[in-house]
Amino acid sequence: MLTNFQNTNSVMNQFVAELRDIEIQKDRNRFRLNLERIGEIMAYEISKKLKYDPIEITTPLGISSTALVNDQPVLATILRAGLPLHQGMMRVFDKADAAYISAFRKTKKDNSFVIEMEYVAVPELEGRVLIVADPMLATGSSMVLCINELMSRATFSQIHIVSVIASTVGVQFVQRNLPKANIWVAAIDDELTTKSYIVPGLGDAGDLAYGEKC
Repeated sequence: MLTNFQNTNSVMNQFVAELRDIEIQKDRNRFRLNLERIGEIMAYEISKKLKYDPIEITTPLGISSTALVNDQPVLATILRAGLPLHQGMMRVFDKADAAYISAFRKTKKDNSFVIEMEYVAVPELEGRVLIVADPMLATGSSMVLCINELMSRATFSQIHIVSVIASTVGVQFVQRNLPKANIWVAAIDDELTTKSYIVPGLGDAGDLAYGEKC
């Protein structure tokens, strides 16, 4: 399943527009805040797809019936760019477990690259709902590599992928390699550069959030 919020007008339009804006990007705190806001919205939308159990709550004046999520998800993110998006989701799923993955592009002399993974820290995964956040889904290679690593450790009841901006190529790559995953994106752009940056995109989300890497 692919959910593209670009097709529905909402306040998310403002957050994406500010993330893309070359002038507003100069405010790192604002950039991180907008990623967090989008994470909150995405978490709310994904919450509609989870399983719930009925419960009764005792109030000062009586009994109220409602339903609560019966199994809190595991919220995973790909370091470092995914941290603000992940933090926004953690505020909504405030009882969720967290997982962290370090994956990066290792560029070769001919400007091609491979994805390498250095670090994986996860809670108990078996049978859980997995939600993986990374703001940019460019080629999709990092996302597929990371989720395949987690799938080698456990079987998940649901898999959700959350990105702010994706490329058409990246979405198609993920759909081919992870056909059961649900993809949630704020916008999809058609073009990738020869270095696999999304156009018009927004640039390097990690650098814009935390400063340029050496």
